[in-house]
Amino acid sequence: MSGASGVSVGYLSQVERGNATPTLGTLTQIAQALEVDTDFFVRTPHTVDSLTRANSRPRFAVTGSSIEYEQIGVERAGHELTSYVMNVPPGYESEVVIHVGEEIIYILDGTISQIVGEREYIMGPGDSLHYLGTTPHCWSNRTDKPARILWVGRMQYEKSGDITRSEAEQSKTAREMLPLRR
Repeated sequence: MSGASGVSVGYLSQVERGNATPTLGTLTQIAQALEVDTDFFVRTPHTVDSLTRANSRPRFAVTGSSIEYEQIGVERAGHELTSYVMNVPPGYESEVVIHVGEEIIYILDGTISQIVGEREYIMGPGDSLHYLGTTPHCWSNRTDKPARILWVGRMQYEKSGDITRSEAEQSKTAREMLPLRR
């Protein structure tokens, strides 16, 4: 391997034992000798899948909110989606929010009124809605029965302050193509 990579036997031995850290250039030479891409050595390892069981799912609430969340996915480096089952009490109304990212909601039980831009969607069990977070949105449970929502999203709150007027206008055009359900 030393001959194929152009790296001395002594230095390779130190790298193998963790006593030396090769530069990116040296790492590339070693990768070429092994006939692998350099990212073989530097990419983030794949995280294991996460399974949550219905009866042992982590549950939590946000201070000041009456919604109980069931965590159905694990937040890990490299994962882009977040997902929860939201248990929504009767009469709950959310605030209007806007952010970078996208959301999908799927109604498990009950009835939810989802407002995206200027459109209102009355949704019942089995209904789903996929929308961009750059469109102002809010929702409520206007009934006297609890509702359950499967929520999946890709939230980028750190970028939400960067939403421009043109992005908001683009999302307005996109929402005009959504079917209206009342």
